[in-house]
Parts: sequence; C-alpha cells; structure tokens
Amino acid sequence: MPRTPYLFKILFDSLVWKFPKSAKEKCVYLTFDDGPVPEVTPWVLDQLKEHNAQATFFCVGENVQKNPEIYNQVIESGHTVGNHTQNHLNGWYTPNSIYYRNILACSEVVKSDYFRPPYGKIKPMQLKKIQKYYKVVLWDILSEDYNPAVSPEECLLNVVEKVKNGDIIVFHDSQKAHKNLSYALPKTLNFLSEKGYKFLAL
Repeated sequence: MPRTPYLFKILFDSLVWKFPKSAKEKCVYLTFDDGPVPEVTPWVLDQLKEHNAQATFFCVGENVQKNPEIYNQVIESGHTVGNHTQNHLNGWYTPNSIYYRNILACSEVVKSDYFRPPYGKIKPMQLKKIQKYYKVVLWDILSEDYNPAVSPEECLLNVVEKVKNGDIIVFHDSQKAHKNLSYALPKTLNFLSEKGYKFLAL
C-alpha cells in the first residue's frame, strides 16, 4: 500500500504523517529506515549531496554500534536522525516492557526526539507511553523498496506517481532494499528536483 489511506491518518491523528503544504514552495521529507550499513548508507549520502537534499535517517541502534563512523557521517552531513529501536522490533509481537527497553537502548546511541516504529506497527499502550518522550513519525508514501515482489520500476512509480507537497516518503538504507533503492532513489531525486521540490529533514 504505497500511499497511506486517509482514514488511518484520521484514526491516528496524534502521529506525524505529513507536514502542512507551503504556498511558497513545494517540499518533501525523505526518510531512510534501518541503517546505517556500509553497503548502502554512504551511497545514499552521496546521492543526497548531489541534489543538496536533506533527509531523516531512522537508525537501528545495533547498526549504529556496528558502524559508528557511518552514523557520524550522517550527522556531519547535516541530516536528522531518529530512533528505530535497538533491534528492529515489531511492537505488535513484543511485550511492552521489552519494547520500551529496546527503545531506551537505542536512545543511548541515537540522540533524537523522533521515533518511528519498525514496520509501522505499535500497540496503543506502547504509543501512549512513547509519545511522552518522542514525536512518533510515520509516512504518506511507502516506496516498498524492501519488497522483493516489487520491481525497481514499480518502486519508483510508487513515489513519483503519488507524491504531493508536504509528503513524508520512506526508503530503506538496507541491504534488503538496495536493488530497488539503487534504481529508484536517483530517479526520484531527479524527478522531484525537476518538478521544483525541495528536500527537507524533519
């Protein structure tokens, strides 16, 4: 489901799904989940730099610990970071106490006020507690770059055919998504740049 249904946004209106449209300029908010990883994240940073684009990286704590120099490169490049749990846990299937401790563990290495639940799955009780400490960010457009059943061309179309001003777009700087991402991200950046969009971080 590339574009989040409007009903979801109404039912869960305390979450950040997108940002208000600006009458002065068109902008989108690119986000990258699951990194940093050496095979993908530095390449993503190079692509963003070519387009003077800022983005937000929702980082998995254990990946930050494995690749601190790449994480520092994300920070030094001026991008925003967010907490994506220590071990990429699915909130629906994780006891609350374990989920909270996992987020806390990630917070030791990812200093941020933003949180995105892996898979977008989180229990209401978990959400209620986490929102005391974090702004919980979901998305408007899911590129589906992680899905092996989605072709690189479909991944690109999931974004460029549905994008609107103020949208939050999800890609993944992970090995699993690399095939689709390596095709779709440069073309997305080119397409949106030509359409006059700016790329902003949260």
